Amino acid sequence: MNSPMNIGEAARQSGVSAKMVRHYESLGLLPQVQRSESGYRQYSEAEVHTLRFIKRGRDLGFSMAEIAELVSLWNNRRRASASVRRIAQKHADDLTRRIAEMQAMQQTLTHLVHGCQGNERPECPILDDLAGQAPKS
Repeated sequence: MNSPMNIGEAARQSGVSAKMVRHYESLGLLPQVQRSESGYRQYSEAEVHTLRFIKRGRDLGFSMAEIAELVSLWNNRRRASASVRRIAQKHADDLTRRIAEMQAMQQTLTHLVHGCQGNERPECPILDDLAGQAPKS
């Protein structure tokens, strides 16, 4: 068995900041870690592996609630993969919707930027649009 590591080493090995390690622990995403006689947290390879799992989930944009559910399913060897797929599909669908919304925002802004003369005159279709005013003819 590998020797326990302090929070700094666990953070370094997992790629998660020490602050976030404590946060994930407070949310119950990590089991209660052991403590040294002097009260310092001591992490094992298992906790570091869980931290990497959480980090990867965050990198993919899963919410903390989704990650909590995924960690629970990951630790449950009797899980149904359909449960995992449901969470991932819901997240993928949400990303698709958000990407479409962002593309629409980008198109609108590009149109507004092209309509702005960008000169010394005060007329600005970008500000007019933000103010809900029709462009001046």
